[in-house]
Amino acid sequence: MVDRVLTKRAASRIPERAGKVLSAVEEAAESSKLWWGAAAVMAVAGGPRGRVAAVAGVSAVALAQLIANGLCKQLADRPRPPKEWIPHDEVHDRPDSSSFPSGHTAAAAAFTAAVTPTWPAAGAVCALPAAMVALERVQSGAHYPSDVAAGAVIGAASAWLTRRAPYLLLRRTA
Repeated sequence: MVDRVLTKRAASRIPERAGKVLSAVEEAAESSKLWWGAAAVMAVAGGPRGRVAAVAGVSAVALAQLIANGLCKQLADRPRPPKEWIPHDEVHDRPDSSSFPSGHTAAAAAFTAAVTPTWPAAGAVCALPAAMVALERVQSGAHYPSDVAAGAVIGAASAWLTRRAPYLLLRRTA
């Protein structure tokens, strides 16, 4: 019920120009291109801190994509929101895969959450397109809000795990 109401509101209340901007950001994030590009800029321009942040970011994205797309989508097999809920043409340009969870959001949240502890300013910059990707996934009719929320949780957990895994592994072997 809440998913339905929020999906319909997002799809109908976001102005057309804003929707186009959201779509452009989502297209840049397709296949994690935006996050790989951000990592390259960080690695080249950010010195040692930038390289550490970039490695953390792409590692978290890889794990988030594995969990969201490789595991959860295969298990959930949730249909996308009904096309009749979405009053614009973007609804016709969405994947046929499971709606749950949002892999785009998982990658966006993973990258942002992994980068932020090492380079807070870069994380703050990444937070805006990450939020835009999450909003676009609902506005376009590709996902329910709960899909996006689950993707964000998967992304945050992936970031935490990739940052903590070396310490956890070292502690267990010592």
